[in-house]
Amino acid sequence: MEVFLANSHHLESLSLVFDQYRIFYNQASNIEAAKEFLKERFKNNDSVVFAANDNGEIIGFTQLYPSFSSVSMKRVWILNDLYVKESHRQKGVAKLLMSAAQDYAKSSGAVRVILSTHITNKKAQKLYESQGYIKDEEFYHYALRLQ
Repeated sequence: MEVFLANSHHLESLSLVFDQYRIFYNQASNIEAAKEFLKERFKNNDSVVFAANDNGEIIGFTQLYPSFSSVSMKRVWILNDLYVKESHRQKGVAKLLMSAAQDYAKSSGAVRVILSTHITNKKAQKLYESQGYIKDEEFYHYALRLQ
């Protein structure tokens, strides 16, 4: 198994896993839209995607989006997406993907990596905490839905 920095050359196989990720979050399957979304991210350098490959098959990915901290005047990476195919879960794939993301963030001079997960996603919370992530007790996070 290997984890690598994905690019537009991996679009076809990555789109399939990205579509499965969206289905996991109760979205309708739409592989063409998934492909177009990822294509735009690669084209515009909007994100960084790491993918896990097992015997020539992409079995998981994580996607980081850049942001900044005005207070520290440094880069922050938002770990927005993390997904491993069900057939490959509990085998350390998510940890490998997170490690690649953390190494990348450190090498870019970032001050931190942030993420969020649903309050009922206990498995993900356990994974994040095992990797050193701390649940924020100082700040409330708000969202304004525009659509």
